[in-house]
Amino acid sequence: MGLKDPSEGDWSRLRALQYRDLHSVSVVRAMAHAIAALIVAGLYRGDIQAGLLWTWLIALGMALVYALRIDVSLVDIDRRSMNRGEFFRHATATAVVSTLWSTPLLAFAPFGSLADHYALWTLTAMLIVGTAALMASAPLTTLIFAGIAGLAACVSFAVKGDPGFAVATLVFAFLVIAGGLQTARTYLSAQIAQVGAAEKDEVVSLLLREFQENEADWLWQLDTKRRVRSVSPRFAFALGRDPKEVEGLSLVRLIAGSSWEEGNFEGSLHELADHLKARQSFSNLLVRVEMEEGRRWWELSGTPIHDEMGKFSGFRGVGSDVTEKRESSEKIAYLARYDTLTGLPNRLMLTEALGEALRYSEQWKTRCAFLMIDLDRFKAVNDSLGHQVGDQLLAQVSDRLKAVMAKGEQCGRLGGDEFAVVIRDASDKGRAASLAQEIIATLSDPYRVNDKTLYIGASVGSAVGPRDGDTVEMLLRNADLALYRAKEEGRGAHCNYMPSLHADAEERRSLETALRHALGNGELELHYQPVVNAISEDIVSFEALMRWNSADHGSVSPGKFIPLAEDTRLIVPIGAWALREACAEAANWPGHVKVAVNVSGEQLGEPDFCGSVVRALAYSGLPAHRLEIEVTESVFLKDGRTARQVLEEIMALGCSVALDDFGTGYSSLGYLRTLRFSTIKVDRSFVQGATQESRESLAIIRAVVAMAQSLEMSTTAEGVETAEQAVMVREMGCTKIQGYYFGRPMPAAEARALVNRKRAAA
Repeated sequence: MGLKDPSEGDWSRLRALQYRDLHSVSVVRAMAHAIAALIVAGLYRGDIQAGLLWTWLIALGMALVYALRIDVSLVDIDRRSMNRGEFFRHATATAVVSTLWSTPLLAFAPFGSLADHYALWTLTAMLIVGTAALMASAPLTTLIFAGIAGLAACVSFAVKGDPGFAVATLVFAFLVIAGGLQTARTYLSAQIAQVGAAEKDEVVSLLLREFQENEADWLWQLDTKRRVRSVSPRFAFALGRDPKEVEGLSLVRLIAGSSWEEGNFEGSLHELADHLKARQSFSNLLVRVEMEEGRRWWELSGTPIHDEMGKFSGFRGVGSDVTEKRESSEKIAYLARYDTLTGLPNRLMLTEALGEALRYSEQWKTRCAFLMIDLDRFKAVNDSLGHQVGDQLLAQVSDRLKAVMAKGEQCGRLGGDEFAVVIRDASDKGRAASLAQEIIATLSDPYRVNDKTLYIGASVGSAVGPRDGDTVEMLLRNADLALYRAKEEGRGAHCNYMPSLHADAEERRSLETALRHALGNGELELHYQPVVNAISEDIVSFEALMRWNSADHGSVSPGKFIPLAEDTRLIVPIGAWALREACAEAANWPGHVKVAVNVSGEQLGEPDFCGSVVRALAYSGLPAHRLEIEVTESVFLKDGRTARQVLEEIMALGCSVALDDFGTGYSSLGYLRTLRFSTIKVDRSFVQGATQESRESLAIIRAVVAMAQSLEMSTTAEGVETAEQAVMVREMGCTKIQGYYFGRPMPAAEARALVNRKRAAA
């Protein structure tokens, strides 16, 4: 019927099969309806008003024209799919026509004689049967027309007082509909079978045509002296020669080319000659063929033949040209082992080379080495200039690496900006270290890409086998650990693997596992260190500092677990918890005391960081001006634009922002100009240096204080541990002081008691 999707097959495709022939009978159907309409007009010409009769005729004519246009629009339906809009428009047109034919049955019933009404029903019944016959493929059309017209006729005969004939019209309509459905089912099944058979024939024809056009197999036959006999045209074509030229020549000589005269045969030719000489069957033997047009690859299969007496009479076989397949296989093999960008061996080939080096070391009791190289500052080039420039830079790096390789040394690319070197024989203990330094120096020289001078560096980690590992996996892991240590030590350095690195990595892994559960186990705690006014020495704020008392590791230093939390991004949930806890605790302090919370770059990179600040303030009820966010200069290195935007949003909330450890990192006056920091914190190293009368430290503190005053920012001196230091920084102009002299980091209860004592004393 088409009213729902079939369980099997495509709805639109099935409808196209049903409706594709309707346009061929649309004109006949329209003419039949027109003739019947004229007969009806003649029957009721004297009984019905002319205006009403003409109105019905015009409406029916318009409906027939509309239905005819829809049928014609389906003339190309067999070359496309039928959509649901076309399907329902066709059904609607049929419903309109059947409704208009129901009009005389119902509206004309009170007029005219009973004989005229029977004549009208006869015409309608003929149209119903004609529709069912002409449109048997579309059962919905038969259902709509016969159903509406038959129901109208039943009602009209009931009005005329002939209930028996009314029932007869219903039975007639039902039989026509049932017969139409059965006919449509048979028609659709036949169409599906016909289309399926046609598609199968087309597929078979296509396969046969493709086989005939692309078939590369040929037959070949040799006599007892291994000379070619009965040369087939395909075989001669494969050789690029005339069949008469080939007849009687040695098969091996034909395919050996110039190597026949030189006597330097390729291995596959030796194998073929051995099979022929031994009179052995062979299958799918890959043979290299030298021809004037170039080198080809053939796949040959052959078997010895014998006469009726069992005497050997030669060879017969089949061959095919598999050059393209061979080249594709070689290309795939190349891509599997070489890096497409740099042309260097990839990770797979390097690991195989390292495995071979380990086996060589074990056999000859020598050493091998594996160097892992990571490019420094390469990501900045990629991010700022784009991947195309980055790819060109990697290509130049690979060229420089290949230039410093000696015999027995193989370099490759592991992926991204990581490279590696396998030293097959590292018996010279200093070779790995000297090569590492040479690599660092070579890769650190300036690069020229697209008229731009670029500077990057390299860090190298090395492991020696079998001392540092007797398997490929162990050497890879240990060289990676050494590389990690080299990058930790400031990059541009080489680090050898030491067993302590493995212990450090294991400790780091254990700490990471414990840190992932620290927040849920309630092992984290905030301590608070007071910050006082440099003049009055009254407490103006507390800095919230994280402490971790692990159930497995005891008290863990923040210098150890905070970097770990940042590397693993655990700092995001931990930082959110610290922000909420610090705000909740500060709500218990006097209104003039602020709380400062340290925030890392990873937190600022979170899309909803400002939302977490708002939630912490709302949760605690702490006014925004009593919360100070502390950041270090490093937050501007990864994504300075995002960091500035987030900090500006925090300032817009009413919170203040302090710049911690100023002068110790990548100091830049640019963000001091664009961001209105409330406080610049002078690092403790400068305070300690000034105490020892270091001229550099004194100059830096004075410069920071002067700059802060001109920018209307306050300064906090950190690490003040004695009264003399407090006096010194006060005299130098610092507005706030923080250090052990005024209080060590203390639990929340002690901090609350301290501010309460200060308030009571005041």
